Amino acid sequence: MPIVAQSTDTTDWVSRYADEVIAESERRAPGKPVVVASGLSPSGPIHLGNLREVMTPHLVADEIRRRGHQVRHLISWDDYDRYRKVPAGVPGVDESWAEHIGRPLTSVPAPAGSAYPNWAEHFKAAMAASLADLGVEFDGISQTEQYTSGAYREQILHAMRHRADIDAILDQYRTKKDPAKGKKQQKPADEAELEAAEGSGAASEDDGSGGTGGYFPYKPYCGGCGKDLTTVTSYDDDSTELAYVCTACGFEETVRLSEFNRGKLVWKVDWPMRWAYEGVIFEPSGVDHSSPGSSFVVGGQIVRQIFDGVQPIGPMYAFVGISGMAKMSSSRGGVPTPADALKIMEAPLLRWLYARRRPNQSFKIAFDQEIQRLYDEWDKLAAKVADGSVLPADAAAYTRAVGTAAGPLPTTPHPLPYRTLASVADITAGAEDQTLRILSDLDPADPLASLDEARPRLDKAEAWINTHVPADQRTVVRDEPDKELLGSLDEEGRESLRLLLDGLDSHWSLDGLTHLVYGVPKVRAGFAADAGPKELPPEIKTAQRTFFALLYHLLVSRDTGPRLPTLLLAVGADRVRKLLGA
Repeated sequence: MPIVAQSTDTTDWVSRYADEVIAESERRAPGKPVVVASGLSPSGPIHLGNLREVMTPHLVADEIRRRGHQVRHLISWDDYDRYRKVPAGVPGVDESWAEHIGRPLTSVPAPAGSAYPNWAEHFKAAMAASLADLGVEFDGISQTEQYTSGAYREQILHAMRHRADIDAILDQYRTKKDPAKGKKQQKPADEAELEAAEGSGAASEDDGSGGTGGYFPYKPYCGGCGKDLTTVTSYDDDSTELAYVCTACGFEETVRLSEFNRGKLVWKVDWPMRWAYEGVIFEPSGVDHSSPGSSFVVGGQIVRQIFDGVQPIGPMYAFVGISGMAKMSSSRGGVPTPADALKIMEAPLLRWLYARRRPNQSFKIAFDQEIQRLYDEWDKLAAKVADGSVLPADAAAYTRAVGTAAGPLPTTPHPLPYRTLASVADITAGAEDQTLRILSDLDPADPLASLDEARPRLDKAEAWINTHVPADQRTVVRDEPDKELLGSLDEEGRESLRLLLDGLDSHWSLDGLTHLVYGVPKVRAGFAADAGPKELPPEIKTAQRTFFALLYHLLVSRDTGPRLPTLLLAVGADRVRKLLGA
């Protein structure tokens, strides 16, 4: 029976925003679909930090749908933005792409070998595919199509008529001194939020100032070289004649703006214009957009005073990190994307990472060993949901992770522990017959009938082992016994191995072998194999560590490795006996 996310749960951030957004939508546009929005620039690989721009409104929109309301989640593809730089680490791209800097993203060639017609479409496609896997429903809007079709013509002419008013609003922030300057700044509580604030140049986006003929909130793309390195030199409100010169190629042109579609409003005017045009009720923004003088702050005044609109409800969202990596920046090579994450984790787990934290809370997505702990935590949550012991906020986050208003997301029918699957994939190197044998032995009372029952989680664990675990950390089982080590054992070591070998057949399951390997040192010390911690002296833990290290050396020639019960199952009883000197 599905768990229904309750809006009365005050710790559930999604429900709180849904309440607020529904009320605001009814006040502004009663009877019309609720509009939430995201904006993505396909200037390069769209990374997991950008995904928060989509997941935050998606989760709110989905809650609104669950309550029976109509809602539109707009994703504005900012594909008419200028190409700023050649991103590092993109396959099929070299420094020759630098010649396109300044052109619209849709006018830049796609990376070599791409099936898509231009740069923007190449990176949009990858993100759209990941969003489909994540169950995100959206209406995509290409800003290239909007601008070049003349959809915003009236808004552009209106902005140009009111350019002096826009300039006055922007000037308040150009001249405002930062009150923090000259003072000792307080260290933020969350260093990750500071990194996010410094990590984007969006807050300092060109606002249209600096021209020779006055302030103009519109920038044409050059009719000669196609770049936006242009300066408007004059504009006539009555005729809408606009003259510009290109500082890159020297091209000059006079056009009639009432008919001209090769240009766009500067960002700090473009964004609030779209809020009014689309009737956006909810749109989050990164921490960089929330500082004084930034796009969201200035946009609130421009949308109200110039476009007679209302600023959306706009929570700030914080930094998303990667375990073991520096902060994200899409200009850096090798920054993980949603597609990268979905290769090693199931969609519900990735959704859960975004759903369980409030937008202003930072969190990390694990590509290292931490992914095993995350999966353990996820499985414990699923167990609490199943037995009814889950807290309401956790139940809400779980519900939003495993499905949407449209229905459940695909799941693994027989979800075995991720760390176990990873260990088995590590040891077997993907051999399906061996993998099935081992996984079927994990729980004889509930054996796996086929590997399909363990998919897609098994495939994700295999992908993680193959792509994110260094070769020197992979597990290689010995081919032959270590006769030198076996010959050097004292009586304690020999007897410990004998006890283990004698118990293999009767304990051949994951739980049984766990009991056995932990029990051998207890028995050798004169205690029962099932004696609890309170009955045992501290020395038992030392004896267990020593015994475990011996087994690892004899099996894989290392001090550590996968959990011993899993390793023993993977190696197989006959080979274990051979390597342990039976």
